[in-house]
Amino acid sequence: MTRIGQVGLGQWGRNLARNFDQLAELAWICDLDEELRAGLAERYPGTQVTSSFDDLLADDSVEAIVIATPVPTHHELARRALEAGKHVFVEKPPAMRAGEMEELCELAEERGLVLMPGHLLLYHPGVQKLKEIVESGDLGDILCIYGNRQNLGTIRTHENALWSLGVHDLSVLLYLIDEEPAELWAHGHAFLNPRVEDIVFCYLRFPSGKIAHLHLSWLDPHKIRRITVVGRDKMAVFDDMEPERKVTVYDKAPEEPATTYGEWRTRTGDIHSPKVPLLEPLRLECQHFLDLVAGKGDPHRAAKDGLVVVRALEQLQASLETVPA
Repeated sequence: MTRIGQVGLGQWGRNLARNFDQLAELAWICDLDEELRAGLAERYPGTQVTSSFDDLLADDSVEAIVIATPVPTHHELARRALEAGKHVFVEKPPAMRAGEMEELCELAEERGLVLMPGHLLLYHPGVQKLKEIVESGDLGDILCIYGNRQNLGTIRTHENALWSLGVHDLSVLLYLIDEEPAELWAHGHAFLNPRVEDIVFCYLRFPSGKIAHLHLSWLDPHKIRRITVVGRDKMAVFDDMEPERKVTVYDKAPEEPATTYGEWRTRTGDIHSPKVPLLEPLRLECQHFLDLVAGKGDPHRAAKDGLVVVRALEQLQASLETVPA
């Protein structure tokens, strides 16, 4: 079994530790917080515990490092792990600048190592089903994609809605469209904390003519986790708040103008909800990383896709800063 060392034991880190302990050998856990270390040491008595990241890197038997620390630390920790010859799973985003992500990608390729960003939604069975529907051509030519990720809280003070919420849907729409955007802009406002936008709207245009829009907000009366794909023939919706009907396909579309009046007609047909397996996305994501470490699949594809996400985030952030929040 792959020997894993994990740094970062916060709320999400505990979820990662649970999965990697079941799928691999969790050899080390690391965090600066003594209370967090003590809590997980009790849960994983066979795992070594430390406050020093160097201990993980110095253990030659550790093949892979899992990084679930605050975002500003991701690049430095991932770089050090790759330089130490370890495969790396790093929570999103792996870096806050495209240049930093390019450095990590080049380092991983030079060393023949896996660098995998933790874009969880890409492993959600509902998103996988949506991708399958898009690629089947059943929707017709894809025209646009809308992403809605809204709720009341959690309000962050050091990370705006773009970086906290937008990275999720951005990774999905880039995965669905499979193109790098040619034009990006973002507009938002910081109502609660200075220079930390709690509401952000993003627009992306792609070389093929497709467009995408994201509405990201911590200030909304509803909790919404929805992605809508509009095709020329049909439309499909992934709604993660639905307990069972995660994906719905609507046989709805505009039709050719009527010859008499020149007006567009709308066509409404069947509504279909395909079966989506009720599997834990995080378990699937962790298993995919271990498969890549074991030599199954393209070891560099996930990192390259992650670079496109970071590049888009950086450009959207630059656009956001052109208008005072």
